[in-house]
Amino acid sequence: MSGPDQSLFDVEEMEINFGPQHPATHGVLRVKMKLDGERIMEAKPIIGYLHRGTEKLFETMPFPQCLPHTDRMDYVAAATNNQGFCVTMEKLLGVTIPPRAAYIRMMLAELQRLASHLVWLATHAVDIGAITPFFYTFRERDAILDLFEEYCGARLTLNCMKIGGVPFELPDGWVDRCSELVDGFNAHIDEYENLLTENRIWKKRTVDVGVITADEAIEWGLTGPPLRGSGVMWDIRKVFPYDRYDEIDFDIPIGEKGDTYDRYIVRMEEMRQSVRILRQCLDKLPDGPYMAKVPKIIRTKEAGMVYGAVEAPKGELGYFIVATEKGTAPYRCHVRPPSFVNLQTLPLMVEGRLVADLMAVIGTLDIVLGEIDR
Repeated sequence: MSGPDQSLFDVEEMEINFGPQHPATHGVLRVKMKLDGERIMEAKPIIGYLHRGTEKLFETMPFPQCLPHTDRMDYVAAATNNQGFCVTMEKLLGVTIPPRAAYIRMMLAELQRLASHLVWLATHAVDIGAITPFFYTFRERDAILDLFEEYCGARLTLNCMKIGGVPFELPDGWVDRCSELVDGFNAHIDEYENLLTENRIWKKRTVDVGVITADEAIEWGLTGPPLRGSGVMWDIRKVFPYDRYDEIDFDIPIGEKGDTYDRYIVRMEEMRQSVRILRQCLDKLPDGPYMAKVPKIIRTKEAGMVYGAVEAPKGELGYFIVATEKGTAPYRCHVRPPSFVNLQTLPLMVEGRLVADLMAVIGTLDIVLGEIDR
């Protein structure tokens, strides 16, 4: 008697597209997958749906006019995009900004880090199936956006910094309102953690999911919370301080295993450290001018190239600018966005995992396609 027909046991892999029309990819990311049942055998991110030619646009406009376009890359963290471009241009021009301007910048950047992490936490939780944190986090995010609006008139694409400093003095009462928000923020973080940190469903969906080791994270060039979640202590604010971060005391939180849960813990602790930085900035805020003496028409003295980077909420955000002699616009500008680099590790994190884990891993990377596609 012959045995069973072996063809009955042959497995044919199925190819499916995850996105771009999917709530977890926001209409701008496509992941082409090969599945063996529910298990991901291969995953390939496909990008470009939000390409706008930002870097090429930089070549067509004066240096100051590039700033509003930086807002539109990581539109969830516009302030740090402004900061990165300004820091790089000041390095190119040899400009030192006044102490008060540096402290205002740091406050805006850390408020932006909080707002960005709150959006990450809300959307990450919703993608996994926990909708309640969304209503908590957006309550505090709105309060932060109120401070942004009071300072510069905008809530999302802020354009809140200038080459040489910041565009405005702080409004009357702004410091007091910011101080009130900062003083109560750790209690709100406790609320978020009470909802999720020891929640057994949350841990089931995040612990040992999307693991990337420290060596792999370094090899792939990860930065930000995905790198620190793997146990690598690297933060541009500490390693290459800019503005006045070398005058501020704060810790760099790191993880152990490099899984989705560790990256969650790192970002939660980063919010506490941002609160700590903000408190010191408010207490130490110096008097003086908020702008350096910079000509209205900014012109480079000689040809050159420069790279500057800041620690954005998602990781190292760098600008590489090439300038001509007496140039008024970038000859070339290349952006190193953290989301673009971090997304490259998606296949490494999800291959061999279940389809349901893909949403958790995309959420833990906290990508924004505006800066990936540019």
